[in-house]
Amino acid sequence: MERDEKANFGVVGLDEITAGGLARGRLFLLEGSPGTGKTTIATQFLLSGAEKGERSLYITLSETEDELRAGAASHGWSLDPISIFELVPPESLLDEEQQQSLLYSADLELGETTKRIFESFEAVKPERVVLDSLSEIRLLAQSSLRYRRQILALKHYFARSGATVLMLDDLSSEANDRTMHSVAHGVMRLEELSPEYGSERRRMRVIKYRGQRYRGGYHDLVIDTGGVRVFPRLISSEHRIAFDREVLKTESAELNALLGGGVERGSSVLILGPAGTGKSLFTLNFIVGAISRGERAAMFVFDEELGLLFERAKGLGIDLQALVDSKNLVIEQVDAAELTPGELSQRVRHCVEEYEARTVVIDSLNGYQAAMPGEQALILHMHELLQYLNRRGASTFLTVAQHGLVGDMKAPVDVTYLADTVILLRYFEARGRVRRAISVIKKRTSAHEDTIREYRIGSTGIAFGEPLTAFQGVLRGVPELIGDEPQLLEAKRE
Repeated sequence: MERDEKANFGVVGLDEITAGGLARGRLFLLEGSPGTGKTTIATQFLLSGAEKGERSLYITLSETEDELRAGAASHGWSLDPISIFELVPPESLLDEEQQQSLLYSADLELGETTKRIFESFEAVKPERVVLDSLSEIRLLAQSSLRYRRQILALKHYFARSGATVLMLDDLSSEANDRTMHSVAHGVMRLEELSPEYGSERRRMRVIKYRGQRYRGGYHDLVIDTGGVRVFPRLISSEHRIAFDREVLKTESAELNALLGGGVERGSSVLILGPAGTGKSLFTLNFIVGAISRGERAAMFVFDEELGLLFERAKGLGIDLQALVDSKNLVIEQVDAAELTPGELSQRVRHCVEEYEARTVVIDSLNGYQAAMPGEQALILHMHELLQYLNRRGASTFLTVAQHGLVGDMKAPVDVTYLADTVILLRYFEARGRVRRAISVIKKRTSAHEDTIREYRIGSTGIAFGEPLTAFQGVLRGVPELIGDEPQLLEAKRE
């Protein structure tokens, strides 16, 4: 039987992080506190080997065989292809009378444990081994020196047979004990984070891998029915493709004029404004324009319930359901309390690479920020995501809701420098009515109109007025008349 160069995990995303899996014939450490997914990953590792016809052995010192089988059954797995050795203390060591000898009971237990591990290995002669967990051996050793010697003995024994060994450690003993880090060929750590609201977050990183390049940093992971899924950290420089940076026009001549002709393919557009100014509806116009060109689009909605969004779009004459049914549009509702940033990046990648979406909308960054551990993390994630989309030739539209309605308004985080184009929406008062104004305040790729135009949202879509040249102070919300009577848009009677 021909074997692959490496022993793959069989875990979505993890093989990509470790450049194909674990080097054969080496010993690796997978550590993490209880509940982070160590046993699940170890089981997937052994099942992946069993599928290739490799003999696999699970040596458990902490869980019973029944517990292992029950956990596997919850994922729909059968452990029949795996040899399970449940190492429990021999009855003689549980007898109080036997423990009152001149020898320390720990000496007997450690020696007996090692002997039985070797016996189980010789009986199966596996190619893949999982030892769960090192905490039990560390407790039996009672000192760092004996523990290190024991681990080295196990390492050399397994190495002679050419087996690939994955040892698990639940970090329940001394926090500063790094014995395994120096002995193991590679070290991976799983972590669990508990936000103030929402479900727990899990992540992992490769601490060490001798003689092998790997994807560094933290990578989000989730445990679902069916196993662990890891979302490799997005590196935009790996996804550059060649494409034509053509100018994409909208169906509105006024909006095209504001944008200096349109939006360049492979660029990002940030739409800023207070609540209610129509940021989401603006993005829908760009989606309709993309689909009318024969392209596909994807929209990720954080803040609004999809049913309400579909109804509001119908009021503008846009049938989102028909676009979804025609397979030209993917709309996903995103729960920021449940979704990790890494999983969102993976969904975006799937839409661009598999679904071939050329227009991507994220509505809004306020909701995206809720999925972030901090503001700095949001900026770094958004930088990589936008760079990735730009390099894949996708046009990206982002919305940010600013705090306040008029006057001095602030965004929860400043990401204007990341976007290629920034569109600013504002309320202003004139003739006793609340009105809306639009301006383009930044465009990297070309010149743009520097005027401020009024716009109105109606049943026929978004209508734009002439530049507000007679007003000053529109962006502050309280304009002053400095010229002739302005030409303002009047509400049409339906």
